[in-house]
Amino acid sequence: MIQRRVFISGRVQGVGFRAATSLEASRYHTLCGYVRNLPNGAVEAVFAGDENVVLSLVSWCKTGPSAARVTHLEVYEELFDSTLTTFLVR
Repeated sequence: MIQRRVFISGRVQGVGFRAATSLEASRYHTLCGYVRNLPNGAVEAVFAGDENVVLSLVSWCKTGPSAARVTHLEVYEELFDSTLTTFLVR
Protein backbone atom coordinates (compact mmCIF):
# COMPACT_ATOMS: atom_id res chain seq x y z
CA MET A 1 0.00 0.00 0.00
CA ILE A 2 1.30 3.43 -0.95
CA GLN A 3 0.14 7.02 -0.70
CA ARG A 4 0.74 10.05 -2.91
CA ARG A 5 -0.25 13.71 -2.44
CA VAL A 6 -0.75 15.48 -5.77
CA PHE A 7 -1.03 19.21 -6.49
CA ILE A 8 -2.53 19.99 -9.89
CA SER A 9 -2.27 23.50 -11.37
CA GLY A 10 -3.68 25.13 -14.48
CA ARG A 11 -7.34 25.46 -15.42
CA VAL A 12 -8.49 22.90 -12.87
CA GLN A 13 -11.21 24.66 -10.88
CA GLY A 14 -14.68 25.21 -12.30
CA VAL A 15 -14.20 22.46 -14.89
CA GLY A 16 -15.41 19.44 -12.91
CA PHE A 17 -11.95 18.25 -11.90
CA ARG A 18 -12.99 17.11 -8.42
CA ALA A 19 -16.11 15.32 -9.66
CA ALA A 20 -14.19 13.63 -12.47
CA THR A 21 -11.45 12.57 -10.05
CA SER A 22 -14.06 11.09 -7.73
CA LEU A 23 -15.65 9.23 -10.64
CA GLU A 24 -12.27 7.89 -11.75
CA ALA A 25 -11.47 6.86 -8.16
CA SER A 26 -14.80 5.02 -7.86
CA ARG A 27 -13.54 2.54 -10.47
CA TYR A 28 -11.14 1.22 -7.82
CA HIS A 29 -12.86 -0.11 -4.69
CA THR A 30 -9.67 -0.22 -2.64
CA LEU A 31 -8.66 3.43 -3.25
CA CYS A 32 -8.95 5.88 -0.36
CA GLY A 33 -8.19 9.56 0.03
CA TYR A 34 -9.71 12.83 -1.10
CA VAL A 35 -9.67 15.64 -3.64
CA ARG A 36 -10.25 19.32 -2.89
CA ASN A 37 -9.90 22.80 -4.33
CA LEU A 38 -7.21 25.06 -2.85
CA PRO A 39 -7.51 28.83 -2.38
CA ASN A 40 -4.66 29.43 -4.87
CA GLY A 41 -6.67 27.91 -7.75
CA ALA A 42 -4.97 24.50 -7.66
CA VAL A 43 -6.47 21.12 -6.80
CA GLU A 44 -5.00 18.81 -4.16
CA ALA A 45 -5.59 15.06 -4.17
CA VAL A 46 -4.45 12.33 -1.83
CA PHE A 47 -4.52 8.78 -3.17
CA ALA A 48 -3.90 5.80 -0.86
CA GLY A 49 -4.09 2.13 -1.76
CA ASP A 50 -2.56 -0.49 -4.01
CA GLU A 51 0.48 0.76 -5.89
CA ASN A 52 -0.89 0.27 -9.44
CA VAL A 53 -4.18 1.95 -8.53
CA VAL A 54 -2.52 4.98 -6.92
CA LEU A 55 -0.06 5.41 -9.78
CA SER A 56 -2.89 5.08 -12.30
CA LEU A 57 -4.79 7.94 -10.63
CA VAL A 58 -1.64 10.08 -10.45
CA SER A 59 -1.14 9.51 -14.17
CA TRP A 60 -4.79 10.38 -14.88
CA CYS A 61 -4.28 13.73 -13.08
CA LYS A 62 -1.75 14.76 -15.73
CA THR A 63 -4.68 15.51 -18.05
CA GLY A 64 -7.83 15.22 -15.90
CA PRO A 65 -11.27 15.78 -17.43
CA SER A 66 -11.59 17.13 -20.97
CA ALA A 67 -12.37 20.71 -19.90
CA ALA A 68 -9.27 20.94 -17.69
CA ARG A 69 -5.87 22.21 -18.82
CA VAL A 70 -3.19 20.89 -16.48
CA THR A 71 -0.01 22.95 -16.67
CA HIS A 72 1.86 21.64 -13.62
CA LEU A 73 1.73 18.52 -11.46
CA GLU A 74 3.61 17.98 -8.19
CA VAL A 75 3.62 14.51 -6.65
CA TYR A 76 4.81 13.76 -3.13
CA GLU A 77 5.36 10.31 -1.64
CA GLU A 78 3.85 9.95 1.82
CA LEU A 79 3.55 7.28 4.47
CA PHE A 80 0.37 5.25 4.07
CA ASP A 81 -2.41 6.60 6.32
CA SER A 82 -4.58 3.67 7.39
CA THR A 83 -7.20 6.05 8.83
CA LEU A 84 -8.30 6.93 5.29
CA THR A 85 -11.19 4.55 4.61
CA THR A 86 -13.04 6.05 1.62
CA PHE A 87 -12.49 8.51 -1.21
CA LEU A 88 -14.10 11.92 -0.64
CA VAL A 89 -14.62 15.20 -2.44
CA ARG A 90 -13.90 17.96 0.05
